[in-house]
Amino acid sequence: MLLAVDLGNTQTLIGAYAGETLLASWRIDTDCAITPSKLESVLRGLFEGAGIDPGKIRGVSLGSVVPALSGVWQKASRSLFDVGCLVVQARHLEGLLEVRTQGSGADRLANAVAAADLYGKPVVVVDLGTATDAEVIDASGAFVGGFIAPGLATSMDALVKRTAQLPEIDLADPGTAIGADTVEAIQAGVVLGEAARIDGLVGRIRRQMRCDAPVVVTGGLSGVIGPLCETPTIINPYLTLWGLKLIFEHASK
Repeated sequence: MLLAVDLGNTQTLIGAYAGETLLASWRIDTDCAITPSKLESVLRGLFEGAGIDPGKIRGVSLGSVVPALSGVWQKASRSLFDVGCLVVQARHLEGLLEVRTQGSGADRLANAVAAADLYGKPVVVVDLGTATDAEVIDASGAFVGGFIAPGLATSMDALVKRTAQLPEIDLADPGTAIGADTVEAIQAGVVLGEAARIDGLVGRIRRQMRCDAPVVVTGGLSGVIGPLCETPTIINPYLTLWGLKLIFEHASK
């Protein structure tokens, strides 16, 4: 079994694979102060709840955008699973996917690998996490770039915290673009606005590529925003995990 870990700034998505099958997945808050022993305890609890024996894990593929926590995961993996932890970097994609960008995080690299594998090329990935970002794979199969913007939850938090009289508001579809009250108006602006931003940017990308590349939406808020996009989208919340799995397998050859 393989453990794939998408370690983000806000949340961490964890998936346990047996071959091609995702047996279990968990989404937990990212704790920048967590210790290896505490992380080991958290993982034991997750595995126990899912009825999975930690002793069956034969490798860990870590896509981390929080460098301070990479070592914590390496130590916890060695202690709990008695295996090494691959911290994914661009060099691990050599021979798997051509990368023409510089400084892309492991999550974006994994998204690009997974999208090309599952949906062909060209393809566009939109990842809705702490940031909203896109990965563009061209017709030759190369990861050529994309965009990065403040994420949906980040934007909402900034709006609420900087405005004295606004309540906490759910990130949900208000069902209308014309809000009849403050909550609906903010949901229309932020939630529907995010879908419109994606439609607009994807449209520009497609025009620049001169083709209607398929669009895959992933990330924690993909289930909320994906259905609201006017651009036809494929929703795959576990896309990053699949990419981390593929990179690990490639690097292990």
